Parts: sequence; C-alpha cells; structure tokens
Amino acid sequence: MGLVSRATVSDPAVRVVAMSPGLSWLVVGAVAAGGVLFVVAGLAANRLLRPDAPTREKLATYESGVDPVGRGWSQTQVRYYLYAFLYVLFAVDAVFLFPWATVVRDFGWATVAEMGVFLGVLAVGLLHAWRRGALRWP
Repeated sequence: MGLVSRATVSDPAVRVVAMSPGLSWLVVGAVAAGGVLFVVAGLAANRLLRPDAPTREKLATYESGVDPVGRGWSQTQVRYYLYAFLYVLFAVDAVFLFPWATVVRDFGWATVAEMGVFLGVLAVGLLHAWRRGALRWP
C-alpha cells in the first residue's frame, strides 16, 4: 500500500495520506515518548536550576498562614468521603445526561429506555444512601 493516494474530490490537487497500521503506531509511540521526554527534561531542569537553601521555617508544615499546633496527624471521618463519592456520582450523571438530551431525537425510544435504566440505577443508589442516613450532615 502506497503512502500517498489521490482522493476523489473536486480539486485534484488535494491528496490524502494513508499510513500503514504499523507506521501509525510508530507515530503514536514517538509522540508518547516525546511527551515523556518533555516531562522528564522539565523535572530535571527544575532540580538543577532551583535554589536549595533549606531552613527550619521552610521545612515546617504550612497551613494557610497559621502556625501548626499539636501533632500533624488527625483522623477524618469516613462520611466526608461518602459525600464526595455521592457528589462525583451525580456529577457524572450530569455529564452523561446533558449531551444525551441534545441528541435524543436522533436515536429514538431505545435510548430513552437506556437512559431510564441509567437514571433508575442512580435513583436506587440515592434511595439506599438516604435510607441508610448517609445524607444527614453531622
């Protein structure tokens, strides 16, 4: 298979470049390697060019301008992670729902049924969390 072939368009000067599958993966690998090399070079330049003068104040824990008091470890309650998980769950729901709503006429009733199943599963999850008391703020 040749690298250059003529396209069937109105302008005969337009050419379409077709790559063999092996060559396209080579390009993908080269771009990925270039990205990794770019990141590694940036990190190495940062390490070599930055000033390094550690002092006691610079090595201390910084908490929004407030001097740290007590130990540096504190226990976080699990329910805050549950709130974050529920937020992410319903944010993902919105991410899927809004684009779907713009094209629902093009796909018909099958997609309405699929979205109904999707929203039903989310509703069951929300009902379960509500009945377990997970949505009560402490």
